[in-house]
Amino acid sequence: MSQSHVPVVVVGAGPTGLAVANLLGWHGVECLVLERGEPVCPQPRAVHLDDEVHRILAWLGVREEFAAISRPCPGMRLVDRELRTLAEFQRAAAGAHGYPEANMYDQPELEALLCANLTRFPSVTLRSRTEVTGLSQRDDGAVTVRTTDRATGEQDVLRAGYVLGCDGANSHTRSWIGAAMRDLGRAQRWLVVDVVTDADLGQWEGVHQVCDPARAATYMRIGPRRHRWEFRLGPGEVADDYRDIARLHPLIAPWTGAVPAEELEPIRIAEYTFRAQVADRWRDRRVFLLGDAAHLTPPFIGQGLGAGLRDAANLAWKLAAVLRGSLPEAVLDTYQSERKAHARALIRTANLVGSVMTQGGDLGNALRRSLLPRLVLLPWLRDLALSSKTPALRRSTLVRRPWLRRGLAGNLCPNAPLDPADPGHRFDDLARGWFALVTAERPAEAPARRRVAAPRHTVVAAPGTVLHRWLRGGGARAAVVRPDGTVLRAGRDALDVCLSLPALRRRQAHPPTA
Repeated sequence: MSQSHVPVVVVGAGPTGLAVANLLGWHGVECLVLERGEPVCPQPRAVHLDDEVHRILAWLGVREEFAAISRPCPGMRLVDRELRTLAEFQRAAAGAHGYPEANMYDQPELEALLCANLTRFPSVTLRSRTEVTGLSQRDDGAVTVRTTDRATGEQDVLRAGYVLGCDGANSHTRSWIGAAMRDLGRAQRWLVVDVVTDADLGQWEGVHQVCDPARAATYMRIGPRRHRWEFRLGPGEVADDYRDIARLHPLIAPWTGAVPAEELEPIRIAEYTFRAQVADRWRDRRVFLLGDAAHLTPPFIGQGLGAGLRDAANLAWKLAAVLRGSLPEAVLDTYQSERKAHARALIRTANLVGSVMTQGGDLGNALRRSLLPRLVLLPWLRDLALSSKTPALRRSTLVRRPWLRRGLAGNLCPNAPLDPADPGHRFDDLARGWFALVTAERPAEAPARRRVAAPRHTVVAAPGTVLHRWLRGGGARAAVVRPDGTVLRAGRDALDVCLSLPALRRRQAHPPTA
């Protein structure tokens, strides 16, 4: 047995594990990804992500590749059991971050992209068919990681500086640190059906949500040939009841119409339990939980996979800064305080949306028919429903939010064009991976009254630009933006805002650009 040392071990090569490994690789951090199976699971699972998460994929370096395998989704329609439209919520083809606000894709294709992208980073190693059989934390601060090669049976022992548990809903890492899932709502059993066909179903290209307590359902087109249905299962029903196309066809016929059953090829028929859960703690010293190991989100707002990628984006830059010595280890405490509250808010929103759309029996159906068409006429509700923006992060040492009012801190800075004449050159092209100052006043106009830390980049938001309107809308003239795009602090004075920058022990080392 060897006891080689690795700064970071990532347990699990699902989307979250691959995303955090890509981000760490971009920062030049040496890490080892351990996957008990093959790195790309062939089963279709998650199918939607928003523009905030699309932005993270761009940070990973797969912007064009993901655009090639995904399709923009025009939004969602709430329909009754006869598929009559009750309300429609549209999504923009290009949101505040420059990407479609709703994107449909095939998860195996996304995983293949993220896996292939790892080869760009020589500091990252992926080891498949390797099972982690135990973790223990040592007195010297290292983590002992025990592994078994599933092909040969060979056992190994690693010493890791940090371990990131990205090993899914049945996470062993969560058990090893003594964390437990807490329920935020009742579990629901659903039938998930994926079908490929060359036939044109003639359906609207967005998501159809059937608001029917008797048989709540969802339909969406995923790709040129693939379609997804989800049906809530009744008592006593199981997925095996619908593996025969003759039994399945009546369920999907409202959408397939006159298309013969023999032209519809089911590629997946599975029962899935939708859960609303969050782990009671996400960290034990040098071991962290990410993705489904830390939280499970019902699918009604399409945020499950995206939440894991948000975890990766939040933690990777902090961990890289700690490992290179530019930030103290205490900043890692902000990971749980920021991400847990955000994930819990999205889970509760998904529960609420699911209840509004599917609960209440015949009375609920009557209220939806009467109220939904009217509610979408209210400006504040329409803006809430149509926006893809997620909640701001809570206060932490890296989110300096005011106590008594809302502001920009904790929100994402828009990935806006830096020059209206050059819409292809955006904020992330300059500031990705750095602390940056966005200011409505030129630095020369802000006298250096005292020595303060300076962000690597300064972006002057000229009047009429998106960033200038964003600052003004938040009641600010300057904002410090973290390497993950989140606003650390905003205010009226650029110099005062810069005082909130963490005390970097060394000049920020430039992340690799490979």
